[in-house]
Amino acid sequence: MFSKFLNLKTEKQERILQAAIKEFADKGFESASTNEIVKEAGISKGILFHYFQNKKKLFLFVFDYCVEVCMDEFFEKVDEKQSDIFEKLRQIASFKLELLNKYPSIFKFIESAIGEECSEVKSEIEERKKELAESNYSKVFNNIDKTKFREGVDVNRAINIIMWTLDGFGTSELKKAKASAAKQMDYEKVFHEMDSYIDIFKNSFYK
Repeated sequence: MFSKFLNLKTEKQERILQAAIKEFADKGFESASTNEIVKEAGISKGILFHYFQNKKKLFLFVFDYCVEVCMDEFFEKVDEKQSDIFEKLRQIASFKLELLNKYPSIFKFIESAIGEECSEVKSEIEERKKELAESNYSKVFNNIDKTKFREGVDVNRAINIIMWTLDGFGTSELKKAKASAAKQMDYEKVFHEMDSYIDIFKNSFYK
């Protein structure tokens, strides 16, 4: 469907994608202007629609592109053989922080798209979220050593609690870094604080 766009030179693809990411991230699907996208990308609207047909298909293509960029790098770094849930989650959380700093515009777009309320694209985004959660959960947590958990602990729910906490912690630390004078993450400090949360969870859930 997007073969014409994918046959473009990489530099031109990137220019169009970055213009679309910025506009959609800043304004959301409904308010985003294709006029602004083509102006930023240095192309005509006719050319844009020649590649993507309409605004909705452009939006969904950009979402898939952004997710693929993050997932490709994620699975290159994460050790799938690691069976200790806390060590694995520490890997995930630390790499997510790296990605947030490396691709701030991509993460801003993904967050905006996931929270999109426009009915024209909401159901498609929800379906993509569901598919990603199902496929990636099994890849990451398929070999967790559940014997380390205390008797009576619902392991799946415990994992959800841990993941939600560390995810919120990472987002909070990124916001602090952006608001700081240095505009950079102090990873040593962040990891030390993260370890404190992990110790609490270990004491709560492990034997």
